[in-house]
Amino acid sequence: MELNAAFWTDRYTTGQTGWDLGEVSTPLKTYFDQLGDKGLEILIPGGGRSYEAEYLHRQGFRKVHVVDLSGEPFADLVERCPDFPRSHLHVADFFGHAGRYDRIIEQTFFCALDPALRPRYVEQMHRLLAPGGKLAGVLFDDPLFADHPPYGGRVAEYRALFGAVFDGYSLAPCYNSIA
Repeated sequence: MELNAAFWTDRYTTGQTGWDLGEVSTPLKTYFDQLGDKGLEILIPGGGRSYEAEYLHRQGFRKVHVVDLSGEPFADLVERCPDFPRSHLHVADFFGHAGRYDRIIEQTFFCALDPALRPRYVEQMHRLLAPGGKLAGVLFDDPLFADHPPYGGRVAEYRALFGAVFDGYSLAPCYNSIA
């Protein structure tokens, strides 16, 4: 299965978006609500309909960028949030994206990638973070599916992948996850 732009565009156009909560996830909303610096450069890779980007924008964060292989879900974001800067919506391959960000938000992107790409994901996240920047988000502690997204994962895998690249990283169970 090739997880390319056509694959993801088809998922959006046919309504096969079971991962889509229709709103910002509770754990990320809670995290965002404690951020005080509205000047942070923020990236949401694989952002889809980007409820997180919309929430941050409505809270006064003006340097929020979203990258996704498909531009299809961005139309929904623009409809919900017409003043979101179009120049911050990047229809592109995450692995070719350049920039430096103070925060990178993980919300179902990791589990959408072919597991063979996970070491590249961790390395690219590390490259995109500005000095002192943070990667924050939610990861599944469940293997889920082996042959299609969401692929899921396990804590031991995350420790091995992130520990090889990030100093002082932390993982903790999410106390306010969505069932």
